[in-house]
Amino acid sequence: MKLLADENFDNTIVRGLLRRRSSIDIVRVQDVGLSGEDDPTILAWAAQEGRVLLTHDVATITRFAYDRVEQGLPMPGVIEVSTSAQVGQVIDDVLIVVDCSSEGELEGQIQYFPL
Repeated sequence: MKLLADENFDNTIVRGLLRRRSSIDIVRVQDVGLSGEDDPTILAWAAQEGRVLLTHDVATITRFAYDRVEQGLPMPGVIEVSTSAQVGQVIDDVLIVVDCSSEGELEGQIQYFPL
C-alpha cells in the first residue's frame, strides 16, 4: 500500500512509521511539490499515484473525497487520524492496515483512526 501524508499531518507519525518499517512507501505532500495546494488537487494526485491519503483534516477532506466517489473518479482511500490519538497507537494502526489490506481494498473508503 502506498501512502501520502497530508501537508499538516504529524511528522512524528511519519518518522515513526519509517523507523518501524523502513520499507513503507510513504511520501509527504511537501516532498512531491504539492505544498499549499487545495484538497481536490491533493486527492487527484493521490488517485493518479494510487496513494491512500493520511490526514488530520476531518473538516474538508471528507467532503472532497466523497465528491470524487460520487463523480465516479478514483479515490484510493483516506485515513483520517484524530489529532488527540496517541502517536504509537496511530503507527500501530497504520501498520496493521498496510499489512492486512490488499491493493485497492480502501478504494472509495474513509477510515477513522485510532481503530
